[in-house]
This record gives sequence, structure tokens and C-alpha cells, in this order.
Amino acid sequence: MFQVFKKLDWFFKHYWKRYTFAIITLIIASAIGLIPPRLLGYAIDHIQFQTLTSQLLTIIVVGYLVLIVVHYSVSFIWDYTLFSGAVILERWTRSKLINHFLRMTPTFYGKYKTGDLMARSTNDLKAIAQTAGFGVLTLVDSTTFMFMLIAMMGFSISWKLTLAALIPLPIMAIIMNKYGAAIHARFTEAQAAFGNMNNEVLESIRGVRVIRAFVQEKQDKDRFEAMTEDVYQKNIAVAKIDAMFEPTMKILVGLSYTIGLGYGTVLVFQNVISLGDLVSFNVYLGMLIWPMFAVGELINVLQRGNASLDRVNETIGYEADVKDPEKPMSVTEVETIEFANVSFSYPGTKRNQLENINLSITKGQTIGVVGKTGSGKTTLFKLMLRQYPGVVGEIKVSGVDLERMSLDQIRSWIGYVPQDQVMFSKSVRENIQFGKSDASDEEIYRVMELAHFVEDIKQLPQGLDTKVGESGVTLSGGQKQRVALARAFIKDPEILILDDSLSAVDGKTESKIIAHLREERKNKTTFIAAHRLSAVTHADHIIVLEDGIIAEEGTHEELIQNDGWYKEQYEQQQLEDDKEAIS
Repeated sequence: MFQVFKKLDWFFKHYWKRYTFAIITLIIASAIGLIPPRLLGYAIDHIQFQTLTSQLLTIIVVGYLVLIVVHYSVSFIWDYTLFSGAVILERWTRSKLINHFLRMTPTFYGKYKTGDLMARSTNDLKAIAQTAGFGVLTLVDSTTFMFMLIAMMGFSISWKLTLAALIPLPIMAIIMNKYGAAIHARFTEAQAAFGNMNNEVLESIRGVRVIRAFVQEKQDKDRFEAMTEDVYQKNIAVAKIDAMFEPTMKILVGLSYTIGLGYGTVLVFQNVISLGDLVSFNVYLGMLIWPMFAVGELINVLQRGNASLDRVNETIGYEADVKDPEKPMSVTEVETIEFANVSFSYPGTKRNQLENINLSITKGQTIGVVGKTGSGKTTLFKLMLRQYPGVVGEIKVSGVDLERMSLDQIRSWIGYVPQDQVMFSKSVRENIQFGKSDASDEEIYRVMELAHFVEDIKQLPQGLDTKVGESGVTLSGGQKQRVALARAFIKDPEILILDDSLSAVDGKTESKIIAHLREERKNKTTFIAAHRLSAVTHADHIIVLEDGIIAEEGTHEELIQNDGWYKEQYEQQQLEDDKEAIS
């Protein structure tokens, strides 16, 4: 149960001064709270024996008021110190998670669903923060404060009465331990179900257009309701155990009260203790309710925190598939890029997606990459970005193997426009500035002209400040592609990769973008993957991939003479373009 504190020792060691101070002040506040019941018993004894004077009563009342002020002040200090530490832990862990997410490769995101990662970044972190705040509070109160109360009851009143009243404690310990194990198991299941539900909501929102187009609203609603019912049932299972804590505690505390009051009355009649002592004892017994209840709360909180911490640690502990080398080599300039006998298969697959790729590129060249769907075009680019391990052969930049270079340096050279454009829920300006955070409006308009987006921006209601919505929902497919192009252009990278990123624009727009691209990228390397071959006819070198193998390569003119797939596909597309022009 207490393993959660061991797992968080890195945090407690860093903030040991804060937590030491918070615990000391909490103990001081608890000690101050022990004094008023003794004052009450003292006053009752004086009343019983008719020795209470006005002067003594004034001293007792003033003492009460002073204790209230001091207790409040000390309680505020420990409360602020302890719970602000819990907030810091939540912030730290959330930062560790997002940094971890940013380092992870596609393999990680194939294993963990987005909704589950969101659950771990929200609900689980709240449970961990509660452990570092309320958990520490209940730990101190259920141990230190309880022992202080028991010592006060035993030493100042009667050990016989104290031990008799505490007979239910061992029973409570056994029951609470069983409850704790059940809470851990059920809370883990509930959090996993919540993560799945989160993922379902995300997919429904993202795919709402498809759901409506296929008239699947009812089916999606039914599926979501079934998932919600599963989450509900699993949380009800947690709540059932939760609900058993309080009644169990009340029964045991009531039993303690019964023993204390019954046996205490006998001791008063036997003149072993005074009436004031019995009143004080019962007040202490009432104060003992919270520490005894805190034992149950402590088990509850720690088991929830432990389950959540295991889930978060599992995520953070996932080792990145691709790491920086221990001693990375630095390359000042991208002069050449070379693929030497490169083969690759995705993790978990037996068949190679790329086979024996050999390619030599010099600075300033434009390389066209074409082929059927699934031929390996995107895979080739992913290897250049070092997104996957397990590459056979070598990919070298200026004579240095990519695996011997830092990931930051490799990716700082590359401007990548993938097939599926990612738009952030911000303005057009902010989406383009993602490629260069300090870019001026003048620079933005220049790259929009290169991406042939200037006329489109005039049609948007707020121009550059127009919000594109979730995943760019307010933009068309072609507009999203061109914003993504502008974002890559403004970075002005050494290597520009366009992965079928002109597929949603018409032929005229494509030709204008290509013309701008040729002018702009004269001395820099560009890779263009496309299904429409007109996008690569100007390339210095074109490779045709077929089932991961380079089936043809050369310039456009050389490939036309080869009489292979490239020529056949090019002529077919030309015929289609002519038909469209006539119609």
C-alpha cells in the first residue's frame, strides 16, 4: 500500500524541506488540538467541586481563544505548504508526460490510444496529486495524531480505559486491508475503461462527417452508450467498496464509544477517574474518529494513487524506439544524402517494406518518388526522419550515418509536409508561424504566394486571424494542404519533403506551386512524392517504387523512353487531363 510513496521518493527528496515543514506544522497543529479537551475536563472538575472562580474561568476562556487563533494560523500554514506541493507534483508529472509524448515514435502511438493517454494525463494525475496532498495528511493524522491522542488518553486519564476503547482497532486494520486491495484492482479497471471511452469520443468527433454521411448516428450512439455503461458499472464497483468504508468505520467507532462510555462510567463510580476525566476522554474519543476514519481514507487514496501512478509510470517508462547516440556526430551542412543497400520492415511484420534501396543525392537536387499506393514512398521518408529503428544498410548525410547524429539536428534540417496535414486549432497565421515562430506578416504573405494561398486568405472572414477550427475543419482539403506547404516553406529547410502533399489541389494550382518551388529551392534538396506524375516531371532524378524496390529510375525523359510503368501511367494521366480540358 505504501509503495506509492516509495515510487514518488524522487519528488519527496527534491522537496524534502517543504514536506518536512508541512508535517512538523501539522503535528504542532494536532498537538495544540489536544489541549482544549483537558481544559474542558479541568473546568468540569472545578464546577463539580464548586471551586471555579471568575478569575479561573477568564483564564480558561482566554486560553481557549488564544488556542483557536494559533491552531487556525498553524493549520493554514501546513495546509498551504502541503497541498501546493501536490499541485507542483501534478505540474511536474504532466510536463514529464508531454515531453515523453514528444519523444515517442509511431510505434508508441500504435500501442496507446489517444483517449487512454488523455485519461492518464488528467484523471490519473489528479489521483497522484491527491496522494501527495491528502494522502500525506491522512498518513500523518492516521498515525502521528492517533498515537498522540492515545498517549494523551492513556497518560493523562487511564491506560485501562484507553486500551479497552481501542479493542476494535485490530479488526479495523484487517477489514481496511481487504478493502484496499479491492479498491486498487477496481480503480485500475475503471481508469482503463475511462481511457477507452475518451478514445471513442475523440473518434466520434473527428469522424462526425463520415458518421453522418453513412447515417450511422444511431449505431454510434448505441456503441457509445454501451461504453458509457461499462465505465459506469466499473465506477459503481469502485463506489461500492468506497461506500463500505464509512459504515464500517462508524460501526467500529460506535463500538469504541460504547466501551469507553460503559467502562468509563464504572471507573468514575470506583473513583479511579473523575467526571471531568471521563468527559475529556469522550472528547478525545470523538477526536479519534477522524484518525480512525483517516485510516480508511488513507488506504483508499493510496490505492487509487498507486494504481494511477502505475499507469503513468508505464507510459513514461516506455523506452523510445529511436534514441540519440551517446556521442552524436555533428554535420555542419547537408552536401549529400546517400541510401546504401537500405532495407526495412515495420515492427511486427515479416515482409520488408523497402528492399535494397540505393540512392545518391547531392545538394540542390529535386528527387521525385512515385509508385503505386503502398509501394513504400512514405516509408522512405519516415526513415529519413528516423521515426523507426531496425534499418538495414546505411542512410548517410554528408558521409555520416544518420544513426550517429542527434535527432534534433536531423529534424532541424527537414521541412516535412505529410499526406495527412495536421492543423492546430489556432489561426491561419499561427499555423504558418509554427514553421518559424517569429515570422512577420510580410514573410507569411510571401510563402502563401509560393503555396498559392493568397487569394484564399482574402476570402476568409478574418484573413490571417481566421481560426481554422479543430483539425482545420473550416478549411477545404486543398486549403489545408497549402497552409501546410506555407508552414514548411517559411522554415526554409535544407531538405524539403512533400509526401503527396499536392493531391488535393487542381492541376493549374499544382503547376504554379511547382514553378514557385523550383525558383525558391534552387540550392536546396527537395523530395516530392506524388501520384500525379506532372508534379515530378521537372525533378533531377525520379525513382519508381514497386513493392519497396526501385523498379525504375532516371529523369522524366529517360523514364518515358524506358517504356515501363512510369510511361504508361504518365500517358494515361495526360489523356485524362485532356478529356477534362475538353469537357
